[in-house]
Amino acid sequence: MAAPIIWDEKKKVTGDRVTIDPITRLEGHGKIEIFLDDSGNVKNAYWQVPEVRGFERFCIGRRVTELNQITARLCGVCPGAHHLASTKAIDGCYSAKPTEAAFHIRDTFYHAHFIHSHIAHFYALASADFVEGPAAPAAQRNILGVVGTVGLELGSAVLKARANAQKIQGIIGGKPTHPVMGVPGGVSKAISKEEAAEIQSYTDDLVKFSQTSLKVFHDLVLGNKEYLDIILNKDLYYHETYHMGLVNDKGQLEFHDGKVRVVDQTGKEHDLYDPKDYLDHIAEASEPWSYEKFPYLRNPGYKGLVDGPDSGIYRATPLARLNVCKDISTPLANEELKVYRETFGVKNGEPVQYTLATHWARLIEMLYAAEKLKEDAYSDKLTDPNIKQFDLVPGGRGVGCVEAPRGTLTHDYTCDENGIVTACNMVVGTTNNNGPMCMDVAKVAKALIKNYDVSPGLLNMVEMAFRAYDPCNSCATHSLPGQMPLTAEIRNSDGSLYDTITRN
Repeated sequence: MAAPIIWDEKKKVTGDRVTIDPITRLEGHGKIEIFLDDSGNVKNAYWQVPEVRGFERFCIGRRVTELNQITARLCGVCPGAHHLASTKAIDGCYSAKPTEAAFHIRDTFYHAHFIHSHIAHFYALASADFVEGPAAPAAQRNILGVVGTVGLELGSAVLKARANAQKIQGIIGGKPTHPVMGVPGGVSKAISKEEAAEIQSYTDDLVKFSQTSLKVFHDLVLGNKEYLDIILNKDLYYHETYHMGLVNDKGQLEFHDGKVRVVDQTGKEHDLYDPKDYLDHIAEASEPWSYEKFPYLRNPGYKGLVDGPDSGIYRATPLARLNVCKDISTPLANEELKVYRETFGVKNGEPVQYTLATHWARLIEMLYAAEKLKEDAYSDKLTDPNIKQFDLVPGGRGVGCVEAPRGTLTHDYTCDENGIVTACNMVVGTTNNNGPMCMDVAKVAKALIKNYDVSPGLLNMVEMAFRAYDPCNSCATHSLPGQMPLTAEIRNSDGSLYDTITRN
């Protein structure tokens, strides 16, 4: 056995195992376990999520109208997505369709939320791997290192754009981080002309900032042959999976409302269904080494963590959304989509399967959201006072589905005639991508780690596999159903292990 290789304190070798714990630059907790054979090569690697939360269980027995406040607390990064999906589910429990004005106000809010979230991921979590380089010192691979490289002017623009998108969420949502606007069949507050004018004042800058971000990506990533070679290396970040995302009635990119479209490995439509029918199309498997479930397409079914047409593993990410949409309804983003597809040589609806292309897709989505926000902000519907339905009666089932920044998000509630929740299920954006993340992590580890040659740079490249998905593990590990494995350790006051209880 070769001697262990020592690096920074977060990455450790212990004999036949390499542990990355905690993993970095994501929301929530997780670790990666890499197992080596006697030659120091990787036998397998596991993306593990050791945290578990019980949101689906403690929603039961609450008033259904409280759930868009409760579930928004799943996460401080994507509360807007949970609030909107939950509100749509509450609409269904009341058989209430939002008024035209309410739908428009929600739409305006949500495009600002997308901009805010995508800025955070690209600049704070992902860009250091490209701007500073995968093998840069750990102390340099962060937002401060990125600002030091790209300059204070761009750094200031990042903060300004994110703050303005947050202000819009605060104006419409009532609170910038955990919104309080959603009510059955509408929103709680109308938008004044003064508030609309303030929202409008931010939109031009947000469009320009999105264009600047794409230029940064073109210059620093696509313009760097070394980085481009990493993106296009099929032995690293590449899997041939199905892809899922919402589309409008023209088959275009959609975040707020539409049907779920799934395409296969060739780009052919595999599924197109109303979100309320999601259980007819997807199911969830579990593995004993993770508290995060593994969604899959019922057709063709779960074959384990493998790709190809016979495996029901799918991706639901910005990459997937650009694969399932025929085009984009806004002109600037649609032109960038054409460049994106030409660069990867895909045509006739073929999907892009390179995982790291997700970062480019995310910036195209940010430009689309900024263009849509500008359209929404100048519409008379934004200040229409007809913002809610009245004479509502609870009872029944509601399914709310949106595209969260991290993937297709579904909230499914049933309540009784008193509005008390009797059943709750959520399939979260990150949960959709659990299988692909595990597959990407294992593939990159096997390709890079040979003969005990392990370094911080190589391990960071393993972490880059999950960062492309922008995972939110706090959102993803929300359930305690009977089929999920659970291990509880009971410890004495001195920290020693007293007992272990396992449910399989």
